[in-house]
Amino acid sequence: MVRITTTRAEGATRLPPAPLWAEFGTRLRRGFIRTTLCTSLLTGLFFVAYFAVQRHPSHAALVMPMTPLDSAVPFQPVALLAYMTLWIYIGIGPGLQRGVREFAVYGAWLCGLCASGLTIFYFWPTRVPIFIAVANGFPGFSTLRRVDETGNACPSMHVAVAIFTVIRIDEVMRTMRLPLALRGANALWFALIVYSTLATKQHVVLDVIAGAILGAIFAVMSLRWRPGFVVQAELEPLPLPS
Repeated sequence: MVRITTTRAEGATRLPPAPLWAEFGTRLRRGFIRTTLCTSLLTGLFFVAYFAVQRHPSHAALVMPMTPLDSAVPFQPVALLAYMTLWIYIGIGPGLQRGVREFAVYGAWLCGLCASGLTIFYFWPTRVPIFIAVANGFPGFSTLRRVDETGNACPSMHVAVAIFTVIRIDEVMRTMRLPLALRGANALWFALIVYSTLATKQHVVLDVIAGAILGAIFAVMSLRWRPGFVVQAELEPLPLPS
């Protein structure tokens, strides 16, 4: 029997690391309580400011114009289910950060995004057109309309926060070399949230576009100015085959 050995020089070219499932799961578990508490607190503070700006704008709100795509997307109350999942989705991004420092910087950029949106709402208040259909008896929809009303439309903060999240989650998945299917699921979740803003008639297309631009700008800046991100495979070389 011939025994094949691998020298140190040959081992310089390592096999590609396997998907880092262990680290991925550890991050989610380790930061779950911290993420849940902080996300809930910041969401609550955002809505306090959001409703204050909505009820006390600097001047009368501008009604956002509709596009042909707005007319093509039918009113679908069931889309409320996807619409509400944003509050789960936004917790995944900070939950995947490696440590407290990365978590805090992520949260600071997200707060900056929300503060920018609120500033726009105050100085340039907008609203969506009033639609005839309201809820058709779908649970929770009439409550949403009473609470959220139709103001603070452009940019859509629902879309802004969602695109910030999808970019940051995808960056973690790409760096950790996770399967494309998982990254595709992330993109699909984002797409459903965006579609739900149109199908529930909470926003029009122009709101969505403006929200996507605002959220993408902050996502890119947050990736440029942040603590260095190093995955476990880069810290610990894989064992050489024998």
